[in-house]
Amino acid sequence: MALEGIKQKMLALNVKAEEAETKNEELTAKVKSLEQENLAKEQEITSLSHRNQLLEAEVEKLEGHVKEAKVGMNDSAQAATQNESLQRRLQLLEDEAEESDKTLRETNEKLRQTDIKAGHYERKVQALEESRDQWETKYEEMSKKYAEANKALEDFRREIEGL
Repeated sequence: MALEGIKQKMLALNVKAEEAETKNEELTAKVKSLEQENLAKEQEITSLSHRNQLLEAEVEKLEGHVKEAKVGMNDSAQAATQNESLQRRLQLLEDEAEESDKTLRETNEKLRQTDIKAGHYERKVQALEESRDQWETKYEEMSKKYAEANKALEDFRREIEGL
């Protein structure tokens, strides 16, 4: 009877160890996925930053053109049309730059959230690995006790047969 109890405990420990290992693998995969997502977000941030710099340079260039147009143009219809065109283009570029800034801020926030999630899952993986190690230690201890109990039972059986 005691051996059956030990066997059942060992089976339960095996199941728990397997569950912990499965959970560990799932969380490890999740961490890798989050790290890949994090890398993609960083690349997107770099791309958006570069695009933003280009747009800002273009805005400065167009602002210079607008100033030149105001100083150098006369009241002709051609000057007014060019000035309006530059103003519209400048406004469009400013709007695009603002949208890029907004996207950059959102991407930075998503990156920060991804970093937080990755840290959380890394801590979970570590805790599960520690739990798995504890279960493995318990399993080894129970295996030794089981072997000792079997040996004691066998010795007892031989002793009884000897009587």
